[in-house]
Amino acid sequence: MLAILLVVVAGCGNANGNGNGGNSASGGNANTSSQNQSETKKEVTLKVATLIPPMTDILELVKPLLKEDGINLELVVLSDNVQPNDALANKEVDANFFQHVPYMNEYNESKKSNLVGVQPVYHAVYGAYSKRYKTMKEVPDGSTIAIANDATNTGRSLVMLEKAGLIKLKEGVGIKATQADIIENPHNYKFEEVDLLMLARMLDDADLVLMTPAYASPLGLTPKKDALLTETTDSAFAITMVAREDNKDSEPIKKLAERLSGPEVKKFLEENYAEIAIPAFE
Repeated sequence: MLAILLVVVAGCGNANGNGNGGNSASGGNANTSSQNQSETKKEVTLKVATLIPPMTDILELVKPLLKEDGINLELVVLSDNVQPNDALANKEVDANFFQHVPYMNEYNESKKSNLVGVQPVYHAVYGAYSKRYKTMKEVPDGSTIAIANDATNTGRSLVMLEKAGLIKLKEGVGIKATQADIIENPHNYKFEEVDLLMLARMLDDADLVLMTPAYASPLGLTPKKDALLTETTDSAFAITMVAREDNKDSEPIKKLAERLSGPEVKKFLEENYAEIAIPAFE
């Protein structure tokens, strides 16, 4: 069903084959023990759907570490922010790594699926970027602001603007806010909702674009040095490894979670993505 599959970075071998016939007459407890040990160490393949760096980079980093655990990690790199959840829900992959839990919850509600957040990995700090202005004070009244069109990231964008004192939302709507919940818009901003993957392209057309570092960094932009406005770190939006209810407690998924929250990943983020990704684990 993954017709739009872009890249599959595959390791070697699937562990489902069984090389012995099970009827050996040469027997002996030592041979049986050796055979059992061999079976225990057989490599299993774990397919993980993902999208872009730094998610892909992190998975490539832990791939050889999982090899030591007897797990062949296979990356399934897809082209939009719906396919990874569809693939996981349809059991075409074993896990995915590209989203925060509120986005996953929105998918579960709309598709009646049972995806489960397993391991938060890093905080991707949302920022507001512009090609035309250097500070929020320069952004004129009536400007067009591009925001993500999925429910959770629409709400996330509006909450960030509210916390900055730029708009006011209905009491208690939180990240479920929509444009209809804006009760005060003193600067008469106009909001254009687009797909997450289109946000970076909107920099040429909109006055301000709100997006995560994953989409800003390919343009050479980071929250720390380029954003006119940023959100505070919120654990609810940590980019998280997600599995299904039926496999979240399996040994390979537990090993993947362990490796994704290990010292190697923390060091990698601190050395390579310090300005855009803050580790979400100790």
